[in-house]
Amino acid sequence: MVADNSLRVAIVGSGPAGFYAAERLFRAEKQGIIARVDMLERLPTPYGLVRGGVAPDHQKIKSVTKVYDRIASHGRFRYLGNVSFGEDVQRAELLSRYHGVIYAVGAQSDRALNIPGEDLAGSHAATEFVAWYNGHPDYCDREFDLSATRVAVIGLGNVAMDVVRILARSQAELDQTDIVDYAQRALAASQIREIYVLGRRGPSQAAFTNPEIKELGEMEEASIFVDPAEMGLDPYSQKELDTTSDRTMIRNVEILRDYSQRKEERKRVRIVMCFLTSPVELIGQDRVEAIRLVRNELMQDERGRLRPRATEEQEVLPVQLVFRSVGYRGVPLPEVPFDEDWGTIPNQRGRVVRERDSDHVLPGEYVAGWIKRGPSGVIGTNKPDSVETVECLLEDWWEGRLQDLTHHPEEDLVAMLTRRGVQVVSYVDWQRLDELEQEMGQEQGRPRVKFYDVAEMLSLLEQEHALA
Repeated sequence: MVADNSLRVAIVGSGPAGFYAAERLFRAEKQGIIARVDMLERLPTPYGLVRGGVAPDHQKIKSVTKVYDRIASHGRFRYLGNVSFGEDVQRAELLSRYHGVIYAVGAQSDRALNIPGEDLAGSHAATEFVAWYNGHPDYCDREFDLSATRVAVIGLGNVAMDVVRILARSQAELDQTDIVDYAQRALAASQIREIYVLGRRGPSQAAFTNPEIKELGEMEEASIFVDPAEMGLDPYSQKELDTTSDRTMIRNVEILRDYSQRKEERKRVRIVMCFLTSPVELIGQDRVEAIRLVRNELMQDERGRLRPRATEEQEVLPVQLVFRSVGYRGVPLPEVPFDEDWGTIPNQRGRVVRERDSDHVLPGEYVAGWIKRGPSGVIGTNKPDSVETVECLLEDWWEGRLQDLTHHPEEDLVAMLTRRGVQVVSYVDWQRLDELEQEMGQEQGRPRVKFYDVAEMLSLLEQEHALA
């Protein structure tokens, strides 16, 4: 235990929200607050979805980790990798050692479609596929039958665009990325020739951003097709487009209209954009053989928002593989309140409460990121979100609402974990793994070759320590 008057905070999770929270805590020194931060991560490797979710061909986005490395270099920061909350350390054990605990674990699961046939073989959550090709240890043993020739990707967000892009990339393009080796080999043998991208609303309501839809038209071995009829916007959408100040929406429609007017190229893979269509059933005996779709029309709800409404028009599209990309969802943490409806930890501006709409704040417990607000925004959106949470924590510190740990006898967390036989991975350990990944990548002309087996990573670090 550190016997001083500093503010001691544990952050559970090492994604963007966790690092931005740590950054704000350290900046509190200007207010006379000396913060010490221990960041707990279940995996040996940090960065959350920046490592396990950002597409391998988006290396520029991953450069944000340089910011996190700078935060981690602070003298009062400790990284505790390979430590599982609820298994290696319990909630009560953290609350007894820290003034505040911030849960920043993201949204690790997917939202279900809740349609017949969703659980057939060949139907997968896009989140699982993304984690697989990014080398997340929990998903490296998953199997995806890429002998399918026709695929449906359900959803019009950036994750859906990532899935489409990775499925359609040439091997030469993937060779320049940090996609894991087993995924690279599987994609090299892929028989996929048509990818249908299905969205329940129209082109102007698509959730993808401009670069993501633009990239689909710039790939070596894939062409994109948009039916000109799909770009004939309904009156509601046209009015929305004419009056909006949303540059992303305007540019998305411009890009899609350009695609609809292109002469289609004959390439290895054909990407077909389908709007105003929803899946109502996955069809097949033992595995997916087709998908039943219903045509939608847009209507305004009582708040003036455009919503899809099913018509009587249906069609059956033969496909052998389906990726469902309709949103991430948080999962419960042991003994921590959880809102099943929203898939988040209930909170008031980051202060954890017993249940949604409750005023019963749990002292010393906070939440940040997607597990706080739901899966929305981009990486940078987590910064103001985490700052809001830390401001509440600092206010509670100044107001004396947090427990006094000045003379608390509890054993230091790392000492306790070591005594229990947990191999705690430090940030220096991670930097060594990072160095090794980049060295292996350099030999192949790639950004890095990722480790994805936890046992292998821990064994390598043990060897490094033995030689030190």
